[in-house]
Amino acid sequence: MSAKAIREQTGKELLGRFVSHGIVSKFAVVTENTKWDALTAEHPWLLTEKLVVKPDQLIKRRGKLGLIKVNATLGEVKTWLSTRLGANVTVGKATGKLNNFIIEPFVPHTADEEFYVAIFAHRHGDTILFHHEGGVDIGDVDAKAVKYDVPVFGSISVDDIKTKLVHLAPANKQDNLANFIASLFEVYTNLYFTYLEINPLVVTKDKIFILDLAAKLDATADFLCKAKWGEIDFPPPFGREAMPEEAYIADLDAKSGASLKLTILNRKGRIWTMVAGGGASVIYSDTICDLGGAEELANYGEYSGAPSEQQTYEYAKTLLNLMTSEDKHPKGKVLLIGGGIANFTNVAATFKGIVRALHQFAGKLREHNVSIFVRRAGPNYQEGLRIMREEGSRLGVPIHVFGPETHMTAIVGMALGTRSVPAEPEKMETTANFLLDASGKGLKVPNGRQQEDSLPEAAKPAAADVQPAAASAAEPSGGGQAEAGATGYRPIFTNKSKALIWGMQSRAVQSMLDFDYCCRRSEPSVSAMVYPFSGDHKQKFYWGHKEILIPLYKNLEDGIRKHPEADIMISFASLRSAYDSTMDVLKFPQIRTIAIIAEGIPEAKTRELIKTADEKGVTIIGPATVGGVKPGCFKIGNTGGMLDNILSSKLYRPGSVAYVSRSGGMSNELNNIIARTTDGIYEGVAIGGDRYPGSTFIQHMLRYQDDPEVKMLVLLGEVGGTEEYDICAAIQSGRINKPLVAWCIGTCATMFASEVQFGHAGACANGERETSAAKNAALKAIGAHVPDNFDVLGEKIREVFDRLVESGVVVPQAEVPPPTVPMDYSWARELGIIRKPASFMTSICDERGHELLYAGMPITEIFEQDMGIGGVLSLLWFQRRLPPYAAKFIEQCLMVTADHGPAVSGAHNCIVTARAGKDLVSSLCSGLLTIGDRFGGALDAAAKQFSDAYDKGLIPMEFVNEMRKQGKLIMGIGHRVKSINNPDMRVKILRDYAHSTFPATPLLDYATKVEKITTSKKPNLILNVDGFIGVAMVDMLRNCGCFSLEEANEYIEIGALNGLFVLGRSMGFIGHYLDQCRLKQGLYRHPWDDISYIMPENMTGYNPM
Repeated sequence: MSAKAIREQTGKELLGRFVSHGIVSKFAVVTENTKWDALTAEHPWLLTEKLVVKPDQLIKRRGKLGLIKVNATLGEVKTWLSTRLGANVTVGKATGKLNNFIIEPFVPHTADEEFYVAIFAHRHGDTILFHHEGGVDIGDVDAKAVKYDVPVFGSISVDDIKTKLVHLAPANKQDNLANFIASLFEVYTNLYFTYLEINPLVVTKDKIFILDLAAKLDATADFLCKAKWGEIDFPPPFGREAMPEEAYIADLDAKSGASLKLTILNRKGRIWTMVAGGGASVIYSDTICDLGGAEELANYGEYSGAPSEQQTYEYAKTLLNLMTSEDKHPKGKVLLIGGGIANFTNVAATFKGIVRALHQFAGKLREHNVSIFVRRAGPNYQEGLRIMREEGSRLGVPIHVFGPETHMTAIVGMALGTRSVPAEPEKMETTANFLLDASGKGLKVPNGRQQEDSLPEAAKPAAADVQPAAASAAEPSGGGQAEAGATGYRPIFTNKSKALIWGMQSRAVQSMLDFDYCCRRSEPSVSAMVYPFSGDHKQKFYWGHKEILIPLYKNLEDGIRKHPEADIMISFASLRSAYDSTMDVLKFPQIRTIAIIAEGIPEAKTRELIKTADEKGVTIIGPATVGGVKPGCFKIGNTGGMLDNILSSKLYRPGSVAYVSRSGGMSNELNNIIARTTDGIYEGVAIGGDRYPGSTFIQHMLRYQDDPEVKMLVLLGEVGGTEEYDICAAIQSGRINKPLVAWCIGTCATMFASEVQFGHAGACANGERETSAAKNAALKAIGAHVPDNFDVLGEKIREVFDRLVESGVVVPQAEVPPPTVPMDYSWARELGIIRKPASFMTSICDERGHELLYAGMPITEIFEQDMGIGGVLSLLWFQRRLPPYAAKFIEQCLMVTADHGPAVSGAHNCIVTARAGKDLVSSLCSGLLTIGDRFGGALDAAAKQFSDAYDKGLIPMEFVNEMRKQGKLIMGIGHRVKSINNPDMRVKILRDYAHSTFPATPLLDYATKVEKITTSKKPNLILNVDGFIGVAMVDMLRNCGCFSLEEANEYIEIGALNGLFVLGRSMGFIGHYLDQCRLKQGLYRHPWDDISYIMPENMTGYNPM
């Protein structure tokens, strides 16, 4: 949602800070947690002035409801609040708790000092309303007030305000009012208000007071106004408390590129929804209410925009927790997991997140007797539905699963008992069943299309007349924008249209190319890509079976100059950069159509784009859209989804029906509905869900009316705005005379006790005329074909189309199958269609899912259980969790081996390399390469020698003698400095810990006996730190209860123990590198006097003389 209501206190605080024409603004806020002593200390005027107190919770007409106390002392205010603060009151249909009040100084004034001022935004600019009489009894302000329209890019002067707006006010107040309104409008514009009403505005002799204020801010402008706004509180409508679960989902939404919305309507309700898509979520709520479920509808919400598995899991978990936290319902509860046909969201990925949540709440779902109904389609939907069916059999919870073969809202009737639950479709053995038989046999043929063999002989096309599907539309053959035909009609898309793509959107580009190939276009529809964060180069894509290169430019100007054939720009710029990048595009007259995909562009910026585009004759589709499609010719980005949907919806060739929708997700659903009930789509456009779409319903409907190939129109409007009435006017005047099937979604809005903002920013009615019910009634009255509800929209479309076929308006055409388009290897893997041997295998770490796993353990659990470095090593090195004492011993080993001074070979090498100016990694590797049998690599060797001797049953003396006979050193025995009389404290620390915590230390005891023998001969032949760690690790592996003897021996054989020294000493080497850099040491050269130069006395060998 963009326009959001703010509290009166927030509006007054903003105006008090930024309106330059001084106003008196001071107030105090009272909540249930307010301490009066602290409040009066902060606002001492409360003790001395007469006061006004009122609730500040978006309640209209507070005065008439008796919710204002005026001209009161602080004591009287407290008394008045004592019966109201925390009390429940009913305002209209909404009942809510009064928990936020504003106190202000009482302003004595006369009636002639009260005025009315309001500013509101609309598509073409902003309107200022002024009336010289304000107050609660102002009446019909629209009829009384003076209006002044400020167009987009326009401005207003103080003189204009005086002569055209406030001229009916008392003469002695006009200057003050004009200056104030001019400053107010500037602040309204700069702070991105969308609505601002002050009634009354009191202007005394020398001061201005804002007594009552209502305002809305464009929340999408947060990235532009954060510094000026500060922390803004957008309260919920009165009657609906702000709940922590809603705040949690809002926080997830703010941190995600996806769209996640949740509004709790009735926690005790039995009907819960988890719907994908802004338009679809509204339609499901409509259908539930139409079928009598309004009182039991628990929530409104949506998840869309390709959320990740983890985000979907968090959303589903929150919803299921709400659903199962209240009392059980005698009829059981229902969960509708619904949605239209996704354009680009991976259905399987999102369903995996939902399934995780269902599995977590399985017990509670059974306890609450929950039934689940699923309907979804889109990329990888087959796998998603399979996952959901299997989960149902595991959970013991009834889950009914349906795909695109079932009408989108049919599951609502099934869940509420008004429609029987059919036998579920058979499980698909493969997800590749959308690949069509090249012969065309078995293709399902919709009305108006027939297999060629079934056509009457006279109706069969002659061989010379058969053309590719893309060429069958009446399109010009030239590139760029088509020339206007005899009717004056000029299509914006043809089978020669070329586009530039703004943004690094390889997947969308490949989708367009696959569509082009499927439509038998002669050339790709994408000329080039533009991305300012990359250098000029070429990107590789597929054109059917072969690879092609598409240029990518850093500069927009380069792309346009080098590709004069491109007249369409598809912009995937972010909401922050979409305005600037689109304004740049509009400087080039070559571009005639721009599709803006981004959602969340501030409304004021969108209006500027619309104004500029209208002046230049450019068509804008969007913002907040997936785009549009002209079957057989051109599609925008991800429109139409993947190839399976493009083929099943017959988007590879033109039909006879054209539609306009606001919702991008619902445009794909319309593709499916129309393909199943008619001969298919001729063109479809989703104008976008924002309040001000770049192009309107009427603009596209008039195009369709003028296109002779379009025989029938479909309109999917929605609550909010008045654009649908332009269609009514065009029908009434005769400008549109083709049959129109129309439905406006959002009929449920009037059934809710409090205002609900639906998924689209523009889906909010600001008056009775903007409700869906009013629009549907107007369309029906003017002669459009309006179904009773969305549930029967397909039937109404079929009914109207069949009449066109019967009357000969639509002539059946032969169905020609499309060419086979190869599937990308990566997506085939995703769908489970193919398999190949992996190049690598791993069993210790998995980063692919929602959370990093170490040996199957989520990283969050590792931190929650405070496993430390030792615990992490136990997972990554040994694939299991070791006991705490073992993990701590590993950490101790790392600590004692971290460093042993700069003189040892590894540290010396590291220092010399660092002083040579090499980087950290090179210096570290230089030191590590010295590790071996002579330095630090004795852990494994010691472990092997001692354990072999012990396992053979050799007594310590036999072991020592055996090694002497073989002429081998006993690894881990001996130290250059330390001795029996000067023990190594590192060994002592580790020995004490092992003896006190290990279950058994047989090999350590054995090595200690060997040490007694060796030190009796020479005191420095002690068990050194390498030897100790080696034998102690063997004891730990063999006796901790986590390994078999064979597993323990395997880890010794593969060198796991030396890894401890390598890892530990790496810390010291890095320290030496940083130390040398910090000390700024220069290149090292070894001194001559520390080198013995031994040259041969007599040179022998070859003598040339």
